[in-house]
Amino acid sequence: MTRRVVVTGMGTVNPLGQNVNDFWRAVRAGENGIGVLDRFDTTDFTAKIAGQVRDFAPEKVLESKEARRMDRFTQFAMMASMEAMAQAGLAPGATDPEKLGVILGNGIGGIETLEAQFKRVYEKGPKAMHPLFVPMMISNEAAANVAIKFHAFGPCSVVVTACASSNDALGQAWRLIREGSADVMIAGGTEAPLSPLGLAGFCQLQAVSTRNDDPARASRPFDKDRDGFVMSEGSGVLVLEELEHAKRRGAHILAEMGGYGATCDANHLTAPHPQGRGAIRAMQIAMELAGLAPTDIDYINAHGTSTPINDPIETRAIKSAFGEHARKLKVSSTKSMHGHLLGAAGGVEAIVSVKAILDQFFPPTRNLDEADPECDLDYVPHKGYEGRIRAAVSNALGFGGHNSVVLFQEYKA
Repeated sequence: MTRRVVVTGMGTVNPLGQNVNDFWRAVRAGENGIGVLDRFDTTDFTAKIAGQVRDFAPEKVLESKEARRMDRFTQFAMMASMEAMAQAGLAPGATDPEKLGVILGNGIGGIETLEAQFKRVYEKGPKAMHPLFVPMMISNEAAANVAIKFHAFGPCSVVVTACASSNDALGQAWRLIREGSADVMIAGGTEAPLSPLGLAGFCQLQAVSTRNDDPARASRPFDKDRDGFVMSEGSGVLVLEELEHAKRRGAHILAEMGGYGATCDANHLTAPHPQGRGAIRAMQIAMELAGLAPTDIDYINAHGTSTPINDPIETRAIKSAFGEHARKLKVSSTKSMHGHLLGAAGGVEAIVSVKAILDQFFPPTRNLDEADPECDLDYVPHKGYEGRIRAAVSNALGFGGHNSVVLFQEYKA
């Protein structure tokens, strides 16, 4: 018998809120988390806006010495994981540590640490480098620190599949629980890309919005006047748990994770397949593994990056995967509010999907004033509203052709 996987905790740090309650309240209200980027001088950059986590103070929950030994992306992961585990009611030692694991998604690791230490070596020589440069910079350290914090002796790894990283982390964690290799997994993603090197790279790709004079309206998925995504930072983490394990300890079950689909376009390093071939199949696989038909899905949290190339292709893929039912679906991109968190996007948007099911509320797509003619689905423009949501799909489509789809549904005993 296949083991069922449920969600028992969630945590986040992102531009709209530094906990799930504040974040979800802002999403429901259609608020903006994007502003002028002020963490470094952006004079020579074409993009000068971002979704920043402002007034971030990891010392509130981490020892100051501990926090100083972590890059920002790890600090985000620690904060989000601690909130998620607290909601799940799982303190260190509360479950079999051999059956507790961690899988996080990440895109570019500790890029702030990399830049700072490169500068020190370049200006002062190799002996000036911080002795903890390597464990602060490499991507696996976020998951390792979380595992240390919660005495998780089970599977522990980091997935790097660009913007699909978090969904792939959730999917791999889901598989481990289903197959019996773990009972509880801390899974999601984290990213802190807002550095000169990170921003310059995406500026040179001409992938980011340059609507610098109006940051609140810069991220506009599916709108005809969109001009690119807005880079953001933060973390989104879920506690996934085997159903019977959760029931035995009296955990409050938020939703069930029913499916996961992953494919590759094998087409281009930065552009999706023109017909959305891989995205179509990933959505189909997620539904097949959940035992659901397209008509059982009520909401899609779209990848919806606000780039000229992505949005119409994703729309095309949704129509192909869902057929006539695509016209009845509600589809929205909350990146219009919090921006694009790259490797952490799927973790944050999985939280949106679960909260949408819990509240029976379709989140809005902000800034959708006039849809691109090729984007002709119901994207819940401007204002969200209540409605029946039995199951939700969350898409993540990354550079390199990585397509990753997770499916959440109402928990039924």
